[in-house]
Amino acid sequence: MNPTTPATVTDGEKTTDETTENTETTESTDRAVAENPEPRDQDETGPVDEPEAVEETDDDTDTDEATSGRLAAASAAVVSAGLGVVGLTGAWSGRVAAERETLIGQIKTSSGGSAAQQINEIYGDAWHSTALVNGLFGLLALLVGTYVLVRPAFGAPARQPQAGWVRAVARGGIALGTLGVLISIAMYFDLIVALPTAGG
Repeated sequence: MNPTTPATVTDGEKTTDETTENTETTESTDRAVAENPEPRDQDETGPVDEPEAVEETDDDTDTDEATSGRLAAASAAVVSAGLGVVGLTGAWSGRVAAERETLIGQIKTSSGGSAAQQINEIYGDAWHSTALVNGLFGLLALLVGTYVLVRPAFGAPARQPQAGWVRAVARGGIALGTLGVLISIAMYFDLIVALPTAGG
């Protein structure tokens, strides 16, 4: 019995020593973690970078909006010039309107009518319809070109001025549209070429 007792005591002493060593190791590890400020620095620097990313996103959005605005102005200027050309040369819609008026005039005068009435119903109404359609195209060209030139004066000021060729094309569309409207008015009221008259 006596020989086994020291062994037991010895084992107990060893166990106690190991427990003490483990406790000291844990305490030293906790101290090292508490004294190390690196995790806090990483957590604190994380949210600081987020506002910078938001600012870059806002700048990209502003750039995209400015680019789309310039593209819209350029497209409108080209459309204005195209409408001005159509207002001067005529469009298929004008021919369709003229043919319709001619058909209506033929129907009205089919049962009989004077020569002046036939001229007015068959030829005059078709001529006036063509002038009206061309005048509408010229008016649209005038309005769109004016919008392109006046638009930068309203709203927030742009970072970059409007391109020179955009203003030039818009002015060309305004000129063509104005000329088309004037010619259409003269055609509609028979100021350029009068309707033919019936022989006496």
